[in-house]
Amino acid sequence: MTARTWFITGASRGFGREWTLAALERGDAVVATARRPEMLNDLTATYGDRTLLVLPLDVTDHAAATDAVHHAEQHFGGLDIVVNNAGYGQFGMVEEISEAEARAQMETNFFGALWVTQAALPFLRERRRGHIIQVSSIGGISAFANVGMYHASKWALEGLSQSLSLEVAEFDIAVTIVEPGAYATDWGGSSARHAQPLPDYDGVRDRSAQLRAQRQRGPGNPVATRDALLRVVDADTPPLRLLLGDGPLAVAVADYESRLREWREWEPVSRAAQGHD
Repeated sequence: MTARTWFITGASRGFGREWTLAALERGDAVVATARRPEMLNDLTATYGDRTLLVLPLDVTDHAAATDAVHHAEQHFGGLDIVVNNAGYGQFGMVEEISEAEARAQMETNFFGALWVTQAALPFLRERRRGHIIQVSSIGGISAFANVGMYHASKWALEGLSQSLSLEVAEFDIAVTIVEPGAYATDWGGSSARHAQPLPDYDGVRDRSAQLRAQRQRGPGNPVATRDALLRVVDADTPPLRLLLGDGPLAVAVADYESRLREWREWEPVSRAAQGHD
């Protein structure tokens, strides 16, 4: 298969680092971006600048995101695969989230992906090919207590990306939304942020933590996702959505079955609201 060029945000750890390695190891070129590019020095030492370009990037900076994509295009002569992976988890009940925390979560998880996508699209559209990978979560299709702001950012990304897939299909640009379950990444560790807790929610918080621990029992190994992502980008007809891990499908099925039951139960009320005789 012809070597391709990737642009990956949040490449210093977690999924971003694993997918950077997967692409490099099979001979593809990668533009790896990160807030702390020095965390990729070991990869630079191994691969040099022939197939790896490391760029500092805070995706919340619109101009910087645009400049990084343009730099990548010029350096390697074109991008084929864009992976919007940068993001973090914001913990806190809806009432506890400050305006600054809400805006920061959306700026990184949603607007950061939007800025990179918009910067890349003119180049992909001109060449009539490309693949955009949007990293969402099982939290992009379901929801749990104490991470409402995180869910808001991922649900927004999912809606944007589904619309995008319809808009760019005629240019032979594919869009895939990746929805991981629980993995042994730093999502809930040092990269996470926590709102100032209100004591009234302590019981909800404790129950939420217990349920989260149950869902994350035996979290997946990020290394194991490498092959899955390569199969997606190599597919003739890649999926719009891809769950990662052995737990998300059960969560999604239970959630959607619950929605369907409730919609059907209330269908008479819904139909009556149409106003027809």
